[in-house]
Amino acid sequence: MLNIVFYFQVHQPFRLRHINVLDIGKQTDYFDERLNRQVMQKVAEKCYLPTNKLLLSLIQKLEGRFKIAYSITGTAIEQFKLYSPETLDSFKALVDTGCVELLGETYYHSLAYLFDTNEFLEQVDMHRKLMQDEFGYYTETFRNTELIYQDSLSDLVYEIEGFKTIITEGVERILQWRTPLYAYKNYSKDINLLLKYYQLSDDIAFRFSNKEWPEYPLTVDKFVNWIDHLTLSETEGRNQFLNLFMDYETFGEHQWAESGIFDFMQHFPAEVLKRPHLGFANPKDTFTLSNYQQEGLSFPEPVSWADEQRDLTAWLENDMQRNAADTLYRLLNETKQKGDPALLEMARKLSTSDHFYYMCTKYFQDGDVHKYFSPYDSPDQAYIYFISALADLEERLH
Repeated sequence: MLNIVFYFQVHQPFRLRHINVLDIGKQTDYFDERLNRQVMQKVAEKCYLPTNKLLLSLIQKLEGRFKIAYSITGTAIEQFKLYSPETLDSFKALVDTGCVELLGETYYHSLAYLFDTNEFLEQVDMHRKLMQDEFGYYTETFRNTELIYQDSLSDLVYEIEGFKTIITEGVERILQWRTPLYAYKNYSKDINLLLKYYQLSDDIAFRFSNKEWPEYPLTVDKFVNWIDHLTLSETEGRNQFLNLFMDYETFGEHQWAESGIFDFMQHFPAEVLKRPHLGFANPKDTFTLSNYQQEGLSFPEPVSWADEQRDLTAWLENDMQRNAADTLYRLLNETKQKGDPALLEMARKLSTSDHFYYMCTKYFQDGDVHKYFSPYDSPDQAYIYFISALADLEERLH
């Protein structure tokens, strides 16, 4: 049987206001409250509320056979409470169905794993506690920020945090001749490993409304037929997992309602379930559904789900990004030593990976994606605002 594993990332950063050198030392607020409110309320109206309503109705209509998973960052939850409490209520209604799995991650959607192990573990603990406090849910599956993963990460989340499953990108340089349609084990064979099937995920997330795409339009029948054909390669009765991972804003925000994305999603699950050899599963379900000896995979170098390289270059390629990250984590450590909770919260909001993503200077298709997400005119501008905030933070510390 082939089980479709739907996972959606729900995240909103605290975007910086236009800070410059003249603001340093003036006790200014780093974050643009007006912009953050506008973005949250717009995305809630276009994506979160209508998509949550649709998926809740599908779960109810299909009597529990349709399952989905979310990772909701701490910064998103905070902004739900500030600007769109009805959005948080709608996610709680979904979780209450029992068909939704919540995944663990870093509270601030940070790159802490790459810079500070203790900070990483603290943010993971903060996020797990948040999921328990807000949803009454104990997380069993982990996804690191932007699906960043390598071997040493699995040791931390398994041995220290006790997660049983982790999800990441299905990168060809790791898979080689293998397919992402099976569950694997990490290099030490302690933790269940699910890999994104990025070709079909990106057909929905990126290509759905692209009229120049040869397969446009993407209809439900066409997509389910592609999925059906994936099962032909399995002749030994092993369960397969089609891992469709994407940003939740795909629905209504990146792919507008006019594109037909909601109509597609409304009819897709029922069409899948017409076939007895297809179904849906949550990531944690795959731990027991894997009816075969899982092969171990080693990730000696970090991978991610960003850009064509699927590595760390989306956040740490150029001198601006590296300098900003090194300075931030130095100051974050000093802030902890200072013992000021308000300063620590500000520093941790600055650790959100989006700030470094906005500084990316790539060109062509990857560069266009970075520009689409950035609220600033240029990577240089994003760097100036960020480094000015760090300079002010340092002055407050000293």
